[in-house]
Amino acid sequence: MQDHLKDKIRTQIERGKRKRKRRRRPRLKRGIFLLPNLFTTGSLFAGFYAIIAAIQMDFWWASLAILISIVFDGLDGSVARLTKTSSPFGLQYDSLCDFGAFGIAPAILVYNWSLAPFGRIGWLAAFIFAACSALRLARFNVFTQSLGPTADFRGLPTPAAAGVLASWVFLAEHYGFDTLTPPTLLNAVPAYILAFLAYLLAFLMVSTVRYTSFKDLGGRLQRPFRVLVGAVLALFVAAAIPQVVAFLVMAAYTASGPILYVRRYRNAKFTPAPSETIINESQ
Repeated sequence: MQDHLKDKIRTQIERGKRKRKRRRRPRLKRGIFLLPNLFTTGSLFAGFYAIIAAIQMDFWWASLAILISIVFDGLDGSVARLTKTSSPFGLQYDSLCDFGAFGIAPAILVYNWSLAPFGRIGWLAAFIFAACSALRLARFNVFTQSLGPTADFRGLPTPAAAGVLASWVFLAEHYGFDTLTPPTLLNAVPAYILAFLAYLLAFLMVSTVRYTSFKDLGGRLQRPFRVLVGAVLALFVAAAIPQVVAFLVMAAYTASGPILYVRRYRNAKFTPAPSETIINESQ
């Protein structure tokens, strides 16, 4: 009887040990989760510095900080997918940081740089841009939680919208368009363009226009060696004139959504329905 009880107790102890081993997680995975969040924090830091620089009227550094924040924002998602450390916490944290870096920082930058003389129209443009970026991020979180990651974005991503404004200021500051001097026709042109861009980008962020996400870029774009040579030449051009290249890249990505939307609409409009095709073939 005692031997039976001892065997039963020993069996229960061994089962308890096995359960504890199953519940344990490798410490390495806990450490890996820090990597994407560190890149996200770097994006937030760059956005916060952009706000400080814009308030101090240092617009060149403010626009550059937003562009650096975009790089960090792209890296945190890539690191999370490569290390398989995506988590609901990272999703929420990334959206909160994006609102600060790509919603508030660009709005303050463009208002202080050129929209303040427009009065109510100027600060409304900055506010609508920030509000639409918040709406865009909230909708992205809802879709991601309900549908999971998708191959494209619905609406212009907030980093791209902020990149257009920041790269335009970066370009104008480099070529000496000083909007703080007494207004002239030459100085007023970049300010009017920026005001128009703020309203246009706000609309595109909350629209249903689809944009590619480049999440599976490495798997789809396997090309010959000459493509690598072209990429090296593109990097050389970007290093030679980074202000121009940054704005052209951001503007091209922003324009790609409406262009593809029009192409899909035309293809759907002029493509006959299956029933119409059968009727035509029978005639």
